Amino acid sequence: MPCPRDGRQCILLVEDDPLTRDAIRGILADTYVVVAVPTGAEALQVLHSGVLPDLMLLDVRLPDTDGYSLFEKIRHEGFIRDMLVIFLTAQWGEADEAMGLGLGAVDYIRKPVSAAVLRARVHNHLQLKRHRDMLRDLSHIDGLTNIPNRRRLEEVLARQWAHASRNGLPLSALFVDIDHFKAYNDTYGHLAGDDCLRQVARALFASVKRPCDLVARFGGEEFVVLLPDTDGAGAYHVALRMCQVIEALKIPHGAALLSPYVTVSVGACVCRECRSFLPEALLACADEALYGAKNQGRNRVCLRILHRDLAGREACLETDPFAVPGDGPGTAAEPSSQGWP
Repeated sequence: MPCPRDGRQCILLVEDDPLTRDAIRGILADTYVVVAVPTGAEALQVLHSGVLPDLMLLDVRLPDTDGYSLFEKIRHEGFIRDMLVIFLTAQWGEADEAMGLGLGAVDYIRKPVSAAVLRARVHNHLQLKRHRDMLRDLSHIDGLTNIPNRRRLEEVLARQWAHASRNGLPLSALFVDIDHFKAYNDTYGHLAGDDCLRQVARALFASVKRPCDLVARFGGEEFVVLLPDTDGAGAYHVALRMCQVIEALKIPHGAALLSPYVTVSVGACVCRECRSFLPEALLACADEALYGAKNQGRNRVCLRILHRDLAGREACLETDPFAVPGDGPGTAAEPSSQGWP
């Protein structure tokens, strides 16, 4: 069961006793989304499926592992950064409590649980987390264009890269650059340039179709788009749509050489074997593809594939989008509903 994006905070309950599990779910389900599983293995499956809870209620004793070992595993995989953990235990000992808190848990709750105490502690921790998340989100938004900034891009790229590597999925990136933007600023002034950036950002944001896709301002007149589980043909179609959407804005550009309107060039890169590379290699290859698009005349898409040659060396090769098998879901045409994972 995924955590819906309806404004409610999400709790992952890991508890093997069915009576305790049902009792806790009944106490909290009227306020929060509660995803309940009985084992550590199933908890990992939930996290690997893309569910990102705000809080995990974790039993110290589980049939397939202990809560401390599971905590360390999910911390190693990077999930603890955005998730609070409260241990549940029927055996209350100072050493156990110190161990759990030392690992990074925020609280301990003794079983059998008191409904009033459970509600109060969960409420207090999640309220504090909501405020911290709001402050973090503000620091992740570009002040001019009101879309995610480079810091947010780096966080999402790390998470999507780990997910793609773990599951053997492709990941694509687009580098989008406004053509002749310096000439635009020189001709119309920097205030008009800022307005142009805002219009382009809104149009790019509306061009992606899935909540997992990300459009971020990289810096200056450059934007980066991340398209998880999207192969070459899908990335190419999204990039081509962006070129068409930006030119259709009909923002006048009297200093441009090839069009009377503002246009963009897009470098696209797809990586189908993420576990063999570092995430920076994807952006570097997309940036190289962007230079290819500009050298070919601008207002176009250049697609490259990141792979290793026969000698095992990293290579970024230009390719025909329709020669790359498995066009990914980036070709979907539903109305935009972008979210930032």
